[in-house]
Amino acid sequence: MDYYDTLGVPRTASQEEIKKAYRKLAMEHHPDRGGDNNKFQEISVAYDTLGDPNKRAQYDNTPRPFPFQDFGQESDGFQFNVNGFDLNDLFGHVFGQRQGNPFGQRNHQQIYRTRVTVSLVDTYNRVDQILKLNTPQGTKVINIKIPQGLQTGNQIRYDNVIDGGVLIVEFVILPDLRFDRKGDDLYANLPVSVLDLITGTKIQFTTISKRTLEVTIKPQTQPWMQLKIAGEGMPTVNGGFGDQILLIKPFIPDSIDTDIIESIKRSQNK
Repeated sequence: MDYYDTLGVPRTASQEEIKKAYRKLAMEHHPDRGGDNNKFQEISVAYDTLGDPNKRAQYDNTPRPFPFQDFGQESDGFQFNVNGFDLNDLFGHVFGQRQGNPFGQRNHQQIYRTRVTVSLVDTYNRVDQILKLNTPQGTKVINIKIPQGLQTGNQIRYDNVIDGGVLIVEFVILPDLRFDRKGDDLYANLPVSVLDLITGTKIQFTTISKRTLEVTIKPQTQPWMQLKIAGEGMPTVNGGFGDQILLIKPFIPDSIDTDIIESIKRSQNK
């Protein structure tokens, strides 16, 4: 899969063009809007790389994989290896890993790989996920725990979930319609009336953890300012949390009292 083709942009596209293409495709294919889940996964994976200048540079300078690298099939919304092979293990088995083993033998465990799509909220809450895997012994139903704070592309190894085998799961995190994630921080719009920006107010905001907080808007607050709520972002690898950043998005009320409008006019004419 070529990430540029997936987003429908040329390799010379600017970061803004890539972002614009992603947003258009994400709105079109988002599962919550009745879109195709598999297509949405591909779009999300492509943007996770091309939307980050450092990851994009690394991607551009990496030789493209062989055509047979991905030989998965879709089943119940997940992608599985047809034979459960990992090429490194296969070649290692053929050549015997002879160092430290003169007989060219090794303790071989079957490796199963799958890709799992989860929501941003699920990665926050560390939920359980039930998977159905196709194995030589038949279909296996297993339960895994989704670690907190995953990023798209993270791979987690699960031991002792399949007899005689190891499961490696690659996670794809669906973009959230409310929260925009940047590292461990979350960004969200906070609609505020222009009148409240002038006079000041208090607005309730519900975090990703479902906590309802009261946000203070000071008098004469400027539109598009950012407010930070410390510790209300995504879990970090060291056990802490990122921050929640609120972008003040101004709007004009549908109905404004005539006296208020006249008062504003008089104030401006002074």
